[in-house]
Amino acid sequence: MTTLAFLGPEGTFAHAALRELPAAQDATLLPTANVTLAIDAVRAGDADGALVPLENSVEGAVPATLDELANGAPLIIAEETYLHVAFELMARPGTGLAAIRTVATHPHAEAQVRRWLLNNLPNAQVALVGSTAGAAQAVAAGEYDAAVGAAVAGELYALAIVAHDIADNAGAVTRFVLLTRPAPPGPPTGNDRTTIVAYLREDHSGALLEILTEFSARAVNLTRIESRPTKGGIGQYCFSIDCEGHIDDERVGDAIAALHRVCGDVRYLGSYPRRDGMQGDAVIGRADADFVGAREWLRRVRKTGES
Repeated sequence: MTTLAFLGPEGTFAHAALRELPAAQDATLLPTANVTLAIDAVRAGDADGALVPLENSVEGAVPATLDELANGAPLIIAEETYLHVAFELMARPGTGLAAIRTVATHPHAEAQVRRWLLNNLPNAQVALVGSTAGAAQAVAAGEYDAAVGAAVAGELYALAIVAHDIADNAGAVTRFVLLTRPAPPGPPTGNDRTTIVAYLREDHSGALLEILTEFSARAVNLTRIESRPTKGGIGQYCFSIDCEGHIDDERVGDAIAALHRVCGDVRYLGSYPRRDGMQGDAVIGRADADFVGAREWLRRVRKTGES
């Protein structure tokens, strides 16, 4: 039986996203107190995979996930999924908006409803807890007056909806990734994404440009790039990068191999089907057949001296 870890308890957005994955239908679901513990469960062999948030359309990247992927025992992204996020203000039945003095929620959720809380509950104290479902659980136990989270958490913990869809920015989406221990990637689908972390060999002028040039020269489109401290000292950074395509694609594999030459290290984090749109077509001269043809031409020149 497959075991999949997630940021728990039941009723979090991670739990909702995990339930959408076919791999979770017959799996044992393992709730953990935070993202780090979910990832640790995979590294320790207590879980076969962990679904964790990687980025949000409002708040951007999730630092805890990026840092865990850049450090520690290697993992790969086996799959990604997207969840439309709607926030509810929940309280014990019979609690009105005027009676709310304390509100509990997760830091990423608080950032997405901050303006609503300031406008509607200006005097309420906001407590930041480990998860939105944990906040709902704490409200049910009488520790706080209200919680901000998913509607499913209200149902699970018998809370009433005081205010519906309170996000400051409508239509927020969170991208989740399923992490597993390293394994060969599945075959290319024609609509894939590849994730890596590139570590600078040394801090110097044009270091980032060197990385970007390797992708640009091969017409590989980047869909995300984030700088993160390596934790080795001030000014020491690595770059977490998503690009279109699969490592088995000639131009993507060639770009990553080139990065391995110019960077201090490159950590491959997987190639997997893309869920948020279609991969662009390769430009003239950058398709797989072009790379194969160029290598064959070079082989012939080296062997015969004829072009």
